[in-house]
Amino acid sequence: MDKGTKIYIAGHRGMVGSAIERRLSAVGYVNLVSRTHSELDLTNQAAVAEFLLQERPQYIILAAGKVGGIHANKTYRADFIYQNIMIEANIVHAAWQAGVKRLLFLGSSCIYPRDCPQPMKEEYLLTGPLEETNEPYAIAKIAGIKLCESYNRQFGAQYVSVMPTNLYGPNDHYDLNNSHVLPALIRKAHEAKVRGDNELVVWGSGKPMREFLYVDDMADACVFLMEQGISDGMFNIGTGKDVTIRELAETVMKVVGFHGKIVFDPRKPDGTPRKLLDVERIRELGWQARTSLGEGIAKTYADFLTKCDA
Repeated sequence: MDKGTKIYIAGHRGMVGSAIERRLSAVGYVNLVSRTHSELDLTNQAAVAEFLLQERPQYIILAAGKVGGIHANKTYRADFIYQNIMIEANIVHAAWQAGVKRLLFLGSSCIYPRDCPQPMKEEYLLTGPLEETNEPYAIAKIAGIKLCESYNRQFGAQYVSVMPTNLYGPNDHYDLNNSHVLPALIRKAHEAKVRGDNELVVWGSGKPMREFLYVDDMADACVFLMEQGISDGMFNIGTGKDVTIRELAETVMKVVGFHGKIVFDPRKPDGTPRKLLDVERIRELGWQARTSLGEGIAKTYADFLTKCDA
């Protein structure tokens, strides 16, 4: 790809989009296009179509969407399915109308069945029931994958889907109720340390296993696929390693410097028992994650400290 390639990043202010923007800039791409939500409502079909016809980017990275943890997914089910489907459908269709040949769609590992064989291969998509707590979000993301696949087959587009595992890093949301488990734990552990608490309460049993990928590694993988000229298909992006929620909480406590004990709240949901991605497809192309969990959490905690009030 030429460094002057015009690239539109949808969702450039979010954790994922901002990481991709950082990575593209770092490796020399100079023609990056973005719009804030106030400038362009991506759920507005006419507005999206007009914008893409005017700008006519050569490449689109679709990182925009409504995201959240277990509580948010259970509480705002209609918001998650409606907003994500509308954003995906509007951008993919308008991209085709505007003659945009290449697009990278960001999905999520929650697209796979709840009781999926581990590690989860790309071909396991749609082979079983989804996890109930995040089903609306997962269905929206599956719709995005199938949109890309269908426009490729019918119109000869070159739309690629990537499925990152659980992401964390700079520009994350550290809300205690609506964010994902890792940023929520960072905030909980920090506030417990500041208050001088003796314990840290963690949702669920602590037994579910999760894989975590530092967001800058994810961005590196996306740019890698772009520059490899990959024009079709779906790719898992992860580390290929997972930890229990208990082990995650212990690592966060160590990084934050909180020395109390962990107390689990079994009244809160665990979600899917295990979510580990099979990442052989992208590894065979020559890419793998480089940031360790401890190193990534330390960088994320530093980002949190720039945003917190305590």
